[in-house]
Amino acid sequence: MTSTAQSALQWQAAETTAKRITETWNKPGEPGGAITLFDSKTLRGHACGGLSNLTTAEPFSVDAVVRYASVTKHIFATLALLRSDAGLSLSDTLGQYLPQLKAPMAQVTIGQALDMTGGLPDVRETLSLLGVSVYNVSEAGAIMDFLAQDGALNFPAGTEISYSNTGYRLVEEILKQKGILFEDLLQKHIAQPLDIAFHAPETWFDIVPGLVPGYWQDATGWKTAVAGLHLSASGSVTGSVRSLSVWLQSLLSNTGPGAGVLKTLTEPRYLYGDIPSAYGLGTTSSRIGEHTVYGHGGSHAGYKTYFLLHPELDVGVALVSNREDTTAYTHALEVMSALLAAPLPPRSNALPDGLYASTAEPYWLKVSKGTASYLGSADNLYQGEDAGEAVTLSAHMPMRLRWDGKAIQGKIGHAPRYFTPVEPNDCLKMVQGRWYHPESKAAFDIEGDQLKMGVGTLRTCGQLTSLGAGRLLVELPDGPWKKNFCLYFQGYSVRLVSNRSRVLNFHRDECRSSWQPAK
Repeated sequence: MTSTAQSALQWQAAETTAKRITETWNKPGEPGGAITLFDSKTLRGHACGGLSNLTTAEPFSVDAVVRYASVTKHIFATLALLRSDAGLSLSDTLGQYLPQLKAPMAQVTIGQALDMTGGLPDVRETLSLLGVSVYNVSEAGAIMDFLAQDGALNFPAGTEISYSNTGYRLVEEILKQKGILFEDLLQKHIAQPLDIAFHAPETWFDIVPGLVPGYWQDATGWKTAVAGLHLSASGSVTGSVRSLSVWLQSLLSNTGPGAGVLKTLTEPRYLYGDIPSAYGLGTTSSRIGEHTVYGHGGSHAGYKTYFLLHPELDVGVALVSNREDTTAYTHALEVMSALLAAPLPPRSNALPDGLYASTAEPYWLKVSKGTASYLGSADNLYQGEDAGEAVTLSAHMPMRLRWDGKAIQGKIGHAPRYFTPVEPNDCLKMVQGRWYHPESKAAFDIEGDQLKMGVGTLRTCGQLTSLGAGRLLVELPDGPWKKNFCLYFQGYSVRLVSNRSRVLNFHRDECRSSWQPAK
């Protein structure tokens, strides 16, 4: 890095921005987080706020251990591809190593599984659509059996990009079948050489030294977060923001455990048709003014993380938090923007607020106050090439959209999309009763304008909203979140569609259905 570039970095402004963010967490009895600023050699600044533990009232520090969640992905990709001696090639198919998988899932390449273009349905979201709560325990073996039942994909591999944790789970399973464990690789190649406390627990309930609780808030106050799904290498690593920063410094310096890592992980990836993607292998590429930065975020129940690196300028930002409401990506961008003295694009309100749906497809878009929610996953909108274009800065859910006076059109996930304002219809009276998924024995009932799912005290109830053309939008509570998905009716079957899972088909249970109009 040149001395001119070094002198142009605004370390004080970045630390002030970080402290402004963490100060908002300094409220009595609230959780918090920490942000670090660093180059390859030195921790240049940090900011902390809130509490690491609401029971003991211990303040959050740079040494508080959290769940990194999907920040794990770049660490796993590093170890699986560069350090495992497993002989994996990005062009190998999953089926070469996991013969239990069915086509077309078996034909997805390892590269597509790791770069979010594989169309692999996300396990957590698929189970959620079957009525399995975030709290329910699911073991690794049972999940693999579940994935082997049906080889369906959300979309043909390579045709669009959409976030899914399943590819990382499957590649981890490939290593396991070779006798290679993620935790062993993590300790041997990263934690021990760098003398940092990284761990990769298999479940939420494994003991992790120093781990602070994650929290989410409802109308009655803060709650301790918990999740039952087997963690997998898509999001299992734990550590502090100090430990994360040490690892990221080795990436910036391109030495020791970090040697060759950024070059491999950030190598350009492409969809079919040579369409470039900003998502690499567990890393994303973002633009801040004239600068290109690389990073990734993570989100577990009650935990939020993000890091951004500018290898050319030898600088980085890392954020960890133990509160569900943290907007980690936005905060990381703000701090990096201040450091680079490069303003973010202005927020966009080019798309009118409202609910939109595509024609003869189960896709919908909700726009509200400069935020777009596509298939239930929301992202901030920023001004694109001109004031009439709205874009996201997200690599795993890129949007580039315009309002033409009658419709919203453009691309989402690099796939063409066209949305018109929803024209509700009265299909409810035709779909009353029970709908059944024979493979999993799951079912839900439509009673009036409500969808009811689950058994006994676990039964939940969600509101139905018409999207027109035989489609109903569902909103159901699920622990700290609300899940949104579409019911797409086609005769005696209905497909359940959300951003990360679009493969489940339920069928009418004639013994428990009623064709009477909704009351």
